[in-house]
Amino acid sequence: MERAKLIDHTLLKPIATKSDIAHLCQEARTHHFCSVCVNPFWVSFAKEQLAGSDVKVCTVIGFPLGANTTAVKVFETENAIKNGADEIDMVINNGALKAQDYQTVLEDIRSVRQACLGHVLKVIIETSQLSNEEKVKACELSAQADADFVKTSTGFIGTGATAEDVALMRKSIPIHMEVKASGGVRTREDFDKMVAAGATRIGASSGVKIVEG
Repeated sequence: MERAKLIDHTLLKPIATKSDIAHLCQEARTHHFCSVCVNPFWVSFAKEQLAGSDVKVCTVIGFPLGANTTAVKVFETENAIKNGADEIDMVINNGALKAQDYQTVLEDIRSVRQACLGHVLKVIIETSQLSNEEKVKACELSAQADADFVKTSTGFIGTGATAEDVALMRKSIPIHMEVKASGGVRTREDFDKMVAAGATRIGASSGVKIVEG
């Protein structure tokens, strides 16, 4: 297993500076990570830094709460892709999910899916805030909206990824969809547990530590 190719090398801290992002991109180039995951403001800069490399640029939409209007999420997505994003990680409207307003959740994801213009879409469901039944429903709605991945968490709320949640999500989506484990994956042991549970992408700010052991 080539661990680096499963890692979205992540820096989403609100106080990240230009030099921090440049360093992130250099690490990603060196280790050939799948992508860097940065806030929307940094997409253009990251794209420039990674020019000519095999590393993609991933960004987050409706982050970290998911409580923006759909129109705002659509604009964010369109703007991010215009600026060079290759992959989009959106946060769902968990308040609507908990209220069993499934049509709102579905239309929210579907609208972002359309705005992605064929780019990879990962749907963040914030597992630590949901019951198992709600996690399954979020996965089903993501599949219905034609997302590419479901993702465990933002890393900003609650406990982050668990192997149990990854396994549940893997069972709750079609075979062609994938699971991204994110939030609290800091060691090679953490990484291997998530992959064994069914994750095919790992979001981590400790990517260098993971690949270097």
